[in-house]
Amino acid sequence: MSAMVYSRVVSNRVVVRPSREVRFTLATVEHSFQYRGDLSQTALPEILYTIHRFQVPGVIEASRDGALKRVYIKEGNVVHASSSDRDDSLGNWLLRSGTLSQQVFDETMAERERLNKRYGVLLVEKSVLSPAEICRAIRQQIEAIVWSLFYWQDGSVIFSIGDFREPDSVRIQLPMPQVILQGIKRAPNAKAMAARLGRKETVFEPCYRVEDLIEAALDAEEYDLLSRVDGQRTLYDVCTQGPNGAAESAKVMYAFQVLQLIRPAAAAPPESGPRREESTGAIKIRFKTTGDRYSS
Repeated sequence: MSAMVYSRVVSNRVVVRPSREVRFTLATVEHSFQYRGDLSQTALPEILYTIHRFQVPGVIEASRDGALKRVYIKEGNVVHASSSDRDDSLGNWLLRSGTLSQQVFDETMAERERLNKRYGVLLVEKSVLSPAEICRAIRQQIEAIVWSLFYWQDGSVIFSIGDFREPDSVRIQLPMPQVILQGIKRAPNAKAMAARLGRKETVFEPCYRVEDLIEAALDAEEYDLLSRVDGQRTLYDVCTQGPNGAAESAKVMYAFQVLQLIRPAAAAPPESGPRREESTGAIKIRFKTTGDRYSS
């Protein structure tokens, strides 16, 4: 996993210079800026942490195999998500979760097509579900769209930086550190994430503030695992001695690294250095553009 830093430029082209040659473009589009990436080269959690670090509002658009998913970010929180994949629709989510039977689903979907109404509105009007149940279901559906992106190992990502019109729908407030941690825990490919941590002999040390742990909402088992990171135990020892299996522990350790709660002990900077400027493996991007308020 390589650290990437945008350097200051006057033009709209920004070059990333990691250990391997990868280039991204920050392009001006109708007075906004876009960060473009490839999930096969840069993992989604690292992109999300970069966005969180600079506290910029905007919309992530991830596309793969004809599916387009959008995640709306404001004030460090995921506030909404949408998807063009019919499997992510509210109706299909209610059917998969067992909230609706196949018969009720078929009947209401047919009526929805005939009346051209929002599905949630129709279900309330027909007394199939209460308004509270629909609100809760939409929140869970939105969260499921966000979690689904952590399954993607490839695809293109565009982050359009700037304020956006808030969707006319139920909004959520998911703090980004919690999104990163919970999304990584839900991801199926533990081996790929463990590989981004380095060799099993790698030794990590803690570099967090307690406030960081509260913001990420670490539970007792996650905090237990983090407490085993002491600058002496190897990655293998921490993962195999943790409260859960080695594979699950490796995923959580990767989340700790992305969130900059831990860092490789050998790469620790001098004590006088700023806490958040060290290279810990997460992407570091400085949004430097002339005359734009998202400059750093």
